[in-house]
Amino acid sequence: MINVCFAGITGWTAPPIVTAIDQADDLTLTAGVSRSAAGKTLADTTGTNSDGSVHASVTEALQAAPVDVLVDYTSAAAVKDNVWTAVQAGVNVVIGSSGLTATDYEDLDRLARDHNVGVIAAGNFSIMATILRRAAALAAEHLHHWEIIDYASDTKPDVPSGTSRELAETLGAVRIPRPALPLADLHGPVEARGAEIAGSRIHSVRLPSFVVTTEIVFGGPGERLVMRHDPGTDPAPYVAGTLLAIRRVRETAGVRRGLDSLLFGDQPHN
Repeated sequence: MINVCFAGITGWTAPPIVTAIDQADDLTLTAGVSRSAAGKTLADTTGTNSDGSVHASVTEALQAAPVDVLVDYTSAAAVKDNVWTAVQAGVNVVIGSSGLTATDYEDLDRLARDHNVGVIAAGNFSIMATILRRAAALAAEHLHHWEIIDYASDTKPDVPSGTSRELAETLGAVRIPRPALPLADLHGPVEARGAEIAGSRIHSVRLPSFVVTTEIVFGGPGERLVMRHDPGTDPAPYVAGTLLAIRRVRETAGVRRGLDSLLFGDQPHN
């Protein structure tokens, strides 16, 4: 049985994942983390049959209950402290929150290896989003020009989204796209050309009705290839990938980025 603590248990993503954990024969929810629901039972907070309580911090949760895997779906402001606390306590971690940089992940990888625990982090735990990332990496082996459009809700404060940042970092490990007109040669504000992440330009759109949509446009002489992952307005797409990560995070010490290694058996572009 794998004991799970869910940080962000009152958040938007939590309900279907918590229900799936509750229904699984090999998983059990032993603790939750939420400042707004601290002190309540898991059953009252989630409507599941889980025993245990909700705590104000990861530190309190790990002290109160047995935990094999921490799942973090909190925020860019909270995720780093939560994850470092868990790894230092010898607890494996599944990270669904955005906000950590490439440097953060390098530091986290060293810390996780030192403590012999596994970390799986994905900007998006959707299986379809992972397939998009894989397909884009394959395309980048043969194409030389692309840009990324990152859509999210008007309330999302971090830019670009973890999904788009992870995609750019994956493509950057394949090749750096050929540059367009240099920024110094533009007429107008350079901000209009988006931000450069790992060599790719990303344009972040923040509007109502979006969750996290990711689009990559490859351009060549006389043709374009557009790849887009467009989730709906509920968190159901993230359940299967999150449960897969919970079940397999303990297999390897250190950080694994994305679900690629779990779905495809290798990590060609981390």
